[in-house]
Amino acid sequence: MNFTTNYMNITTYYMKANYIVTILITLFLIQFTTAPAFAQDNDSDDFPNISFDGTLKNKYEYAIDTNYSRFSVRNSRVGVKGNVNEFTGYRVQLELSDEGEFKVLDLSGTIYPVDNLSLTLGQTGIPIFNSYIRTPGDMMFANRAFIGKYFLSTRDLGVNAKYNFNMGAVPTKLEFGVYNGNAINDPVWKRNLSYGGRVELGNMKGLRFTAKFYDYLKNEETHFFVYGTDLRYEINNFKIETEIMKKESKTEFHNDLLSYYIQSAYRVPVKSKYFDSLLPAVRWDAVDETPNEKGFDANRLTIGMGLDLAGETFNTLLRLDYEMYVMNNTMSIFSVNDHIDSDKITLELLLTF
Repeated sequence: MNFTTNYMNITTYYMKANYIVTILITLFLIQFTTAPAFAQDNDSDDFPNISFDGTLKNKYEYAIDTNYSRFSVRNSRVGVKGNVNEFTGYRVQLELSDEGEFKVLDLSGTIYPVDNLSLTLGQTGIPIFNSYIRTPGDMMFANRAFIGKYFLSTRDLGVNAKYNFNMGAVPTKLEFGVYNGNAINDPVWKRNLSYGGRVELGNMKGLRFTAKFYDYLKNEETHFFVYGTDLRYEINNFKIETEIMKKESKTEFHNDLLSYYIQSAYRVPVKSKYFDSLLPAVRWDAVDETPNEKGFDANRLTIGMGLDLAGETFNTLLRLDYEMYVMNNTMSIFSVNDHIDSDKITLELLLTF
């Protein structure tokens, strides 16, 4: 009976995966074989249009303290996006292998009722995480900061509104969303929904500040209120980013969580046959779930060096990171295995298009 059930589950999984991949390949072929009605640039005035993107993140990790190592395909994402007409858009993104698991990430449609206002309905990102913390292709290091890994799922089913305007000379974005509050791919019935919002001042180039909150109510045992703020500055080839976030448990079944990071990188252009630039980077982050104890439970120093092998279609980054953990107290989030909080060396090959 168990064998039959497992076989049916595996068969169903691969049938779904094959079906979705077939659709994506078909759309890809349509994009390059049909008339200009399908424009490769989704900002084109031709409708409908479609564009493709993807990320392949392969890693080798060596845990120094335990003398264990592993190879993994950390991410293998493919997606399509575009506009049906001048006031309607769409987004579909699949994770073919998130450490061996297949996931549907984005399934959403967006309408633009007036200038600078968008309404997205479906499965999409919640308004609390920065793309450079949660998106594999935008991250500064091979492994996510504690904030991006241990706080909440980055997506949910719901509706999200964004409004852009200028407050004087400062570009401003307001964002608010209402969600099921049960993470991705789970359209549950709820009496009380989750909701959150964010205000953003500035641009990714130059100085940018955001403040955000999220009331996550999953069930009677799991209810968190999450809030935080971040600041970043980028000019020419240099950028520096810092963020602090608090997750307060509204029930007695979970601990509070507090975390922060500060990270910086500098792009050094290099004329070489094999790569275009060097990307040295450094990060210090910490996480704490015992506020009564002095200091943070876990601290981590990450030092990285990347080689940018950028091309016209694919961007390729070969990255080597070293992580050093300083543990003051044991933490439940590190109890999965002995390798999580071990000092590590990580070699990563990242391809994006």
